[in-house]
Amino acid sequence: MTGWAFLAVSVGAVIGANLRWGLSLWLNGPGHGLQGGTLLANLAGAGLAGFFISWFSHSSLSPEWRLLVITGLCGALTTFSTFSLELMGALQSGKWLVVLASVAVHVLGSLAMVAVGMWLFGLWRPV
Repeated sequence: MTGWAFLAVSVGAVIGANLRWGLSLWLNGPGHGLQGGTLLANLAGAGLAGFFISWFSHSSLSPEWRLLVITGLCGALTTFSTFSLELMGALQSGKWLVVLASVAVHVLGSLAMVAVGMWLFGLWRPV
């Protein structure tokens, strides 16, 4: 790992983590329901990852840009740990339906958003 690679991941992670935190402050409510900030962070991060992985596969930019955007920004924006903690809280409260719905929406939604991001790149990409 080069110093530039380390810096790229770090800068992207700072941006992504702060975006996720801001979304949580803005959209997550009290209790153990489906948390909108966490969901939006995961879906947006997946969509961005799909778009940018397609973009970088057609780009001659240095690998550090991919590290900044995909590994750093999208990696820190999306959150499996917060999602898991929210699910555990819902499980402990006996909200099984919330847990099942959350898993379905986060996982299937994230897969769909990766596909949407790739599709949008295909529409946007200059020929």
